Amino acid sequence: MNWETLTSTAQLTDLINASHENPVLIFKHSTRCSISSMALNRLERSWNLEEAQPLTPYYLDLIAHRDVSSAIAAQLGVEHQSPQVVVISDGKAIYNNSHMGISYNDIIKIAKDLSPA
Repeated sequence: MNWETLTSTAQLTDLINASHENPVLIFKHSTRCSISSMALNRLERSWNLEEAQPLTPYYLDLIAHRDVSSAIAAQLGVEHQSPQVVVISDGKAIYNNSHMGISYNDIIKIAKDLSPA
């Protein structure tokens, strides 16, 4: 999986703006949590780059960058969870789920719905 790393609130603002062109996925990962590691592993094992187009995946280490995680909650109106996946399109969170509710199949369905016809 070709993760982009999300490390700053300025970068978050940029990717929210960029989501007007292409949707983005943020995986919020707690490096201290075994459930988060399991959810990350499940997503990475299932990820198919071609199938996931046009999503750009971003990885957030929320222990190292808690301010960015808080900004995601504030700017996108999603309650903080860990682990959590948030899909952003047109500047809005259109999908978010956490823990074992994170579903590759749901994410891919969203990607297909957002793909140009």
